[in-house]
Amino acid sequence: MKINRPKPKSKKLLFTLFFALLYSNFNLISIFAQEKQIVETSSITEPARIPNHLHDSLFSTYYQQRVSHFRSLPIHPNSIVFLGNSITDGAEWSELFANSSIINRGISGDKTAGILNRLDEITNRKPLKVFLLIGTNDLEHKIPQQEVIDNIFLIARILKQDSPDTKLYIQSILPVNDFYKKFNNHTKNGKAIEQINTVLSENAVKYSYKFIDLHRSFIDAEGKLKKDLTNDGLHLNGKAYQEWKELILPFVLEE
Repeated sequence: MKINRPKPKSKKLLFTLFFALLYSNFNLISIFAQEKQIVETSSITEPARIPNHLHDSLFSTYYQQRVSHFRSLPIHPNSIVFLGNSITDGAEWSELFANSSIINRGISGDKTAGILNRLDEITNRKPLKVFLLIGTNDLEHKIPQQEVIDNIFLIARILKQDSPDTKLYIQSILPVNDFYKKFNNHTKNGKAIEQINTVLSENAVKYSYKFIDLHRSFIDAEGKLKKDLTNDGLHLNGKAYQEWKELILPFVLEE
């Protein structure tokens, strides 16, 4: 009896289709696994490294659009970068501070892995300052607190390594409030946010950044995001951005 064995080309096709299926079904698992590998294999004495490229399918179309746009923009000396997720994305920073040197690099929905994936766009600019706020979306996706912390430390190390004259300001993750019954997977993370902020505060000197505690100025008596600063318990309104501006203005202006 003659057995028809698949031709090598057919095997290759099946192999390709198999891994394409893995990419489509397990993209979030893939990126988190790569994050974990990064933080577990690097120490503070070793050169900071990230994967050369994470597949576009791991990120939203909005993320891809924004990163593509950012990379196409000209480089200006002495820029001040606001880097983060939707909370950063939602402000008109250059107008808020009346400073055309300020550029917005917030992307709605972004996480620490997304920042790492596009950090070269920031370091290539050799900015004067970077104001980072990131982490709440990681918690919403159930990424362990330690991985969020380690990724933020890795961001700090890469900035220091690849743009040594840039001053980094890491801002505390902002509080949340479940009053509005929206974004439940975010607003349940108040305690985890506080714990991460404590670690970020304690390690500022070690990782060469300044820590800015926004959290304590944005909370009410119950430790939740003040209701008059938000209309959904997560994102900020105009009053909140004005208060944010006043809190960080000395850091924006300092030499």
